[in-house]
Formats: sequence, C-alpha cells, structure tokens
Amino acid sequence: MNNLELVIGTKRFSSWSLRPWLALKQAQLPFTETIIELRQPETPAEIAKHSPSGKIPVLKHGSLLVWDSLSICEYVAELACAHSLWPESRGARAVARSVSAEMHSGFQPLRQNLGMDAGHDFPDFTPPAEAQADIERIQSIWRDCRRRFGATGDFLFGRWSMADAMFAPVVFRFESYHIAQDEVCQAYMQAMLALPGMQQWRVESL
Repeated sequence: MNNLELVIGTKRFSSWSLRPWLALKQAQLPFTETIIELRQPETPAEIAKHSPSGKIPVLKHGSLLVWDSLSICEYVAELACAHSLWPESRGARAVARSVSAEMHSGFQPLRQNLGMDAGHDFPDFTPPAEAQADIERIQSIWRDCRRRFGATGDFLFGRWSMADAMFAPVVFRFESYHIAQDEVCQAYMQAMLALPGMQQWRVESL
C-alpha cells in the first residue's frame, strides 16, 4: 500500500482535502501527499497536472486515479481491511452514508459564509440567516446520530467513521467562527479536535 499519493490543496483552506486525508490517517494507511497552493494564478494549471476533473483532492494508487472527496473516502474504506471505517450495523451504515452525502452535496450558505480557515479565529462573526439554518441542521444531525448510534464511543456513530471525516471541516469552521454549541455538539467537537490527525492538520495549516 506504499504507492498511495493524495494530491490536496492548501491545508488552511481546503475543506475537501481534509476529508480523505483524515480518512487515510484514521485507516493507518501510509501515503505521500502533494500540496498545491490554492488561490494563486498558477493553481488551475498545477491542478490540471494531476486531476482529470480540474479539482482536488485526487488519490493516486499506482495508475489508478480516484477523485472527489467522498469517492476517495469510499475507496479508502475498501482498502482499510484492518480498520472498518463505516458502522457495522446496516441501518447505522445507511444513516452514516445519508448524512455524509447530505454534507457532501449541501450546505452552500455555510460554505459561502463560513469558509474554512483552519487554526484562525473570527470571534465577532454573526452568521446570516441562511447560514444559521445550515448550522442548526448540522447540529441536529450531530445530536440525532449521537442519540441513536453514539453509545459506544465519542463520535457520531460511536467509534470513528467516514461520517466524521465528512464533518471534520465543519468542526474547524464552528471552532474558528465561535459558533455556540449545546453540550452534545460541544463534546463531539472536542472528541474530533483531539484526534491526532486533526491536530496535525491544524498545525500544518498554520
């Protein structure tokens, strides 16, 4: 498995890159990373050298290319035979995939108004109404998953899963923008922020 290469964007900004990067870390799969600096004139040309879609992240596994963060996470889950990265229960697994897909495809006001800026601080931020609605929906997902499936651990489905990878950038966003949390959501964020991979990403994003 020593021929895995993950092409990602600047760690400070690239929420899409964090998801599969964290998945690989949690799966304990060795990989190399290639970082493309975002928001530069040469960024599109640099990405085009690696990505057929013109977007990152991209996972290279030998001659195979896997692009799109959720697709990469699914591929990593298949590679990680020693570490199951989706819930074992079929029902919990279906819900985990549903909330992951919702995070992957939705929440545009949140993305537009609370851009990821890992490790940086915006204490006086007030989210607009449409972003606040996204915040409340995400908090509702977290509370529901913790209540229904979280009894065996500190994460959304008890032990860590790919659903947590999909929400990892939101954890950084809520921390950076000082979004108020109830006890359940705050405890979940603390568990996520305590992960060595999350700590490493934050340090390297600075």
